[in-house]
Amino acid sequence: MRSLRLYRIAPARRFAFMSAAAAAWTALGVRGALGAGEGEVHELPNFITVLYHFMVGTSAGEFLHRWENVIFSLLVAGFIILLVRLASRNPQLQPGKLQNFVELIVEQLEQFIVGILGPRGRKFVPFLGTLFLYILCMNYFGLIPLMKAPTANLNQTAALAICVFLFVQYTGIKENGIRGYFFHLLGEPRNAPQYVLAPLMFLIHVLEEFIKPLSLSFRLFGNITGEDILIFIFVGLGVSLTSFAHLPVGVPLQIPFYFLALLTGFIQALVFMLLSTIYFAMMLPHEDGEHQ
Repeated sequence: MRSLRLYRIAPARRFAFMSAAAAAWTALGVRGALGAGEGEVHELPNFITVLYHFMVGTSAGEFLHRWENVIFSLLVAGFIILLVRLASRNPQLQPGKLQNFVELIVEQLEQFIVGILGPRGRKFVPFLGTLFLYILCMNYFGLIPLMKAPTANLNQTAALAICVFLFVQYTGIKENGIRGYFFHLLGEPRNAPQYVLAPLMFLIHVLEEFIKPLSLSFRLFGNITGEDILIFIFVGLGVSLTSFAHLPVGVPLQIPFYFLALLTGFIQALVFMLLSTIYFAMMLPHEDGEHQ
């Protein structure tokens, strides 16, 4: 009920309240980080770093610190599972708001993926659609106070890229057969000059297949990490502007960059899914006369 009352507050007042809360939290967090003298700090504190500060030297603290990104990844996965579970728990012909929202997302993702891969791409919608939603929620998770975006860690983005890489190779072997798979890596030669260049094309294609997951992981990691650093810098600048008054909060200079992070977080999730979809399209057998 309290959340419903907050939602009924006028948009301007609600935005002011959220901005003030975010400014207070980030200012306190940055003051603590700067006061600790840690030169490697480049992101806002989360609840695990706060707990670790009080549990340094303990086995529980070391466990939380070591598995921080995994914990946040599991929290995001749990949130998505809970959301979908609530939406599909009691499906209705006249769906409610939550069911309608989830069905709209699934429908739009299916149209997007099938529009690229064609009707045969419908079987890839669960994987690619989940990939988009998972990355999007992880990107946005870092904008919530005391939370962190797991995609700001290279291990997380590399794991996602490796999953795409393995699934693409499996699909290539399954759809083309072993012989067709290697024929694809040879560049699908049709005449004598192409057969002469086939060994070179094979090396290029093998190298290209390994470069794809690298580009996926580094692109996502770099952009989300850059957002965290940018917000952290402006929070620090806002804190420094009020340091002379010893106030518990700083000037919320980072607020405009939260809106930028909402946009870039969506774009990065979309780009990751789009490139993954294209990798599937490149590996699938092409029908005669089909041009995509």
